[in-house]
Order: sequence, then C-alpha cells, then structure tokens
Amino acid sequence: MLVTGEGAKIYMNNRIKYSNEPIEARVINDFLPSPEDLSLNEKKTKVTLTLTEKSLDFFKSAAKKHGASYQAMIRRLIDYYVVNQRV
Repeated sequence: MLVTGEGAKIYMNNRIKYSNEPIEARVINDFLPSPEDLSLNEKKTKVTLTLTEKSLDFFKSAAKKHGASYQAMIRRLIDYYVVNQRV
C-alpha cells in the first residue's frame, strides 16, 4: 500500500516499540529439496492426484525455469518426504 501526503506523515511518525523480552526460537531442519533436485529416474507407478491450481502453477513454473518435468518434481518432493519420516 502506497501512503502519500498527510497520511505518509502520520505513518512515518509511528514509532516501533521494542521490549527486552526474551525471544523463544528454535531451528527446524529444512529437509525439503530445492526445485532443481526434484528430478531423478526411478521405477514409477501411475496414480491420479488432484492438486490446487496454486500448487500446480508453482510446480509448472519451477519446472519450466529448470527445464524439468513438473510431474517428476512433484514425485521427488513426495519421495523426499517419505525418506525423511521417522516411523
């Protein structure tokens, strides 16, 4: 949102209030692969999968950018997920 004129003056005069409260944070290991790592050749079984348009658009865009198959990228993502599950 672009704020101009008198509104910008009011907006810019708002001060951030900091506190000395401790921050509780923890690091979570990112086990998901990058889009480039989502294409390998392995034995495959065909399935039907319904995805949201947003998810499908993401994979198609990433696949085009990296010269890969979006189906292969989805498959590799699921494979990485399965490998990293602790049973």
